[in-house]
Amino acid sequence: MDTGRLEAFSDGVLAILITIMVLELKVPHGTDVAALRPLLPVVISYILSFIYLGIYWNNHHHMLHVTERVTGGMLWANLHLLFWLSLVPFVTAWMGENEFAPVPTAAYGVPLLMAAIAYYILQQLIIASQGPASPLRSAVGGDWKGKLSPVLYVVAIPTALEWPGVAWLIYAGVAAIWLVPDRRIEKMIGA
Repeated sequence: MDTGRLEAFSDGVLAILITIMVLELKVPHGTDVAALRPLLPVVISYILSFIYLGIYWNNHHHMLHVTERVTGGMLWANLHLLFWLSLVPFVTAWMGENEFAPVPTAAYGVPLLMAAIAYYILQQLIIASQGPASPLRSAVGGDWKGKLSPVLYVVAIPTALEWPGVAWLIYAGVAAIWLVPDRRIEKMIGA
């Protein structure tokens, strides 16, 4: 099977997740700027999670662009990834509503860690199906971002229990390294 259906399904799921998150943003009760203050943690959590989902959407799109066919294993690996991403709205709301309290901030890192692992599994299945001349293997190379991210999540999760602000900065830092454009796949396909 080609990648069209897999990509369309994944795009739909990610669009729904972003919609769920934005619907969690409540209208302030007041007409002045001060009415926005209580919503600030929720908005900040939303922005970080929106960036994360955007990063996954972008990288998923690029990865599937160099994938010629989809196997059953890839379908399940993709569902595994989408499962963990589907928990992002929940942990986003929990962390934001509780103003970055230790346990919700630690919990926020769990789906991020598991999504990073699931993405790596999907990537490796695609590379394995393409054989030794895999364009994806050539494009990702050593994949330092993909290897560093789970390590940082593993550090951030227990750190959140003592210093939630530090953990939040680690989560934001991981997002920042992924925001830096990575043109490896685009160079591969000449885009």
